[in-house]
Amino acid sequence: MKALSLVALALMSTAAVAKSPLTIEHLNKFNKLYDVHVSPDGRYLVYGQKNGGLNPADTSADLYLMDLQEGNKVSRLTFSDDREHGVQWSKNSDALYFIAGRSGSSQIWRLPLTGGEARQVTDLPLDVDGFVLSGDENYLALQLASKPGCETVACTVEAKQVAAGQKDSAMVFDQLMVRHWDTWGDGFRSQLYVARLGQDKVTEAKNLMPEWNTDIAGIEQVAFTPDGKNLVFSAKIPGVDQAWHTNFDIFQVSVNGGEKVNLTRDNPAWDASPKFSGDGRYMAYLAMKKPVYEADRFGLMLLDMVTGERKELASEWDRSVSDFAFGPDSRTIYVTAQDTGQHGIFAINTQFGDIAKVYADGTAGDLNVLKNKLIFTNHSLNKPTDIYELTTETGMPKALTSVNADNLKDIQLAEFDQFSFPGAKDETVHGYWMKPWNFKAGQKYPIAFIVHGGPQGSFGNMFNYRWNAQLWAAQGYGVVMIDFHGSTGYGQAFTDSIARDWGGAPLQDLQKGMAYITEKETWLDRNNACALGASYGGFMMNWIAGNWPDGFKCLVTHAGLFDMPSFYGSTEELWFPEHDMGGPVWNKEADYSKFNPAAFTDNWKTPMLVIHGLKDYRVPYAQGLGAFTTLQRKGIESKLVIFPDENHWILKPQNAERWYNEVFSWMKLQTAK
Repeated sequence: MKALSLVALALMSTAAVAKSPLTIEHLNKFNKLYDVHVSPDGRYLVYGQKNGGLNPADTSADLYLMDLQEGNKVSRLTFSDDREHGVQWSKNSDALYFIAGRSGSSQIWRLPLTGGEARQVTDLPLDVDGFVLSGDENYLALQLASKPGCETVACTVEAKQVAAGQKDSAMVFDQLMVRHWDTWGDGFRSQLYVARLGQDKVTEAKNLMPEWNTDIAGIEQVAFTPDGKNLVFSAKIPGVDQAWHTNFDIFQVSVNGGEKVNLTRDNPAWDASPKFSGDGRYMAYLAMKKPVYEADRFGLMLLDMVTGERKELASEWDRSVSDFAFGPDSRTIYVTAQDTGQHGIFAINTQFGDIAKVYADGTAGDLNVLKNKLIFTNHSLNKPTDIYELTTETGMPKALTSVNADNLKDIQLAEFDQFSFPGAKDETVHGYWMKPWNFKAGQKYPIAFIVHGGPQGSFGNMFNYRWNAQLWAAQGYGVVMIDFHGSTGYGQAFTDSIARDWGGAPLQDLQKGMAYITEKETWLDRNNACALGASYGGFMMNWIAGNWPDGFKCLVTHAGLFDMPSFYGSTEELWFPEHDMGGPVWNKEADYSKFNPAAFTDNWKTPMLVIHGLKDYRVPYAQGLGAFTTLQRKGIESKLVIFPDENHWILKPQNAERWYNEVFSWMKLQTAK
């Protein structure tokens, strides 16, 4: 009896320390990092941390300061119930500027590091949606929702009061876009204002583009020239064609207003992200070359502000730059870019264009360049985001934070690996597999076959909160994800290949990838698989239903395109279908009928779960309703889940929990048959 008791105690002890699988409840409670910035003197690192929780009232988002010269000591800077964001450093590294709603609206505040409370900097009657501080701290560039034609804030306020007093509910438009993403147009635009910074609160600002009826591309696309006398920003030229072209240009305008000089007039495609070198000599920016295409390669351009000479750096490098930062000597630019399933950091020499891989394992972002080190965020399929430091001496990253250590201590995350195989056209295609969290050799496991959206996209080696592969592994599934033709990070030709071929090579890649990996990894049960995807991935579920009807035991389509001709007339960014389908819907040579899932419903027989958000204006909800109506009318086992308050994505924590649980219960029901 004594021996049995010891065994029992040992088993109980083992059970007590056994780790559990990841759940959506766990995921919702993870802490998330944002606004990661190193001070100009290189001593301090500031970052925002949004703490998790199912109930939004239980969450907080505060700023933290790390002293990089004092053992990376961390102190919490803010304790407000409001979220501080848009953080920027003062020129002397002695204060932080940020946006917060502490006074009842979103305004700019200044927090000294020497002690004391934050001081309100702006007191405008409009919310500040974003800002940029000039290098000399004399000016603020502001992103404000403005009424076109209004030079002053007061003018826009009056226009808002008139709109609020309208007695009927009519909305009147005379040009596209009438709605975008999840919001109907209201006649106001995100425009660029400037205000002089002084000792008193800023109560007025000047619109630098009042005669335009367009938006700036975003405050992250705005920069002061090194002398502080001008601003550069990315935007579209005013016109009625905003919905069907992608020609963003970079403009320069004086802080006093006046003429806007187009610095990229000769490029008919997308120009973005202007930034200046530390010595003020160069402006670097990103540029695409193909008009009416949002997924073209972003090349890195360098403009000499003295001579006017312009050149593309590393023009032969077949990768698209996501973000970049000048090195301290202005002779090296560090960039982030997707590369074969990773999103890494690379160094480019500004004189010769030489490229050196610095680090590429997982997904890197928030790049900060110091004299002898890089500081950046990184995450991967089995690791949420933290901040890392990489020195030139070691070349290997060291974690500076572990913001989810407590959340992860009792959780077992699943093992994963990348693989490649001969796909369509016998070209190399890559993918990932992930084992169930409690994998045991010799057992067979059902498959969650996840198809990414975009379609020019990639799940890649990243920790994703909306489609987190670990959650399917935690449910006991083997996860398979294929970066089919059209995926990003494998060369621009590979990305471009999906245009005019939505249902061709990508479907072949999925079929060949499934056959390859299930033969190689015999623990994957090919006869017990469900496929799922969103947006283009949702299109592919509808396409699979008619063109690979015996491929899966069940399908899950989220925000999936069902009827391509009607999609064209109800979506908002027309450049997307016009590029990928070959023109407007009335173009007889276009592919709206060729790759139309609704045209193949005669073959539908696979049980399908359909999910959609009513505020999805990218793929309007009638697409999901059309698929569900077809399934029901044909007598195919099916289910429809609608989220009235969500857009193309499911963002609210409680809705995300319901979304995952609906998907898991549906798959469990079907794979148990």
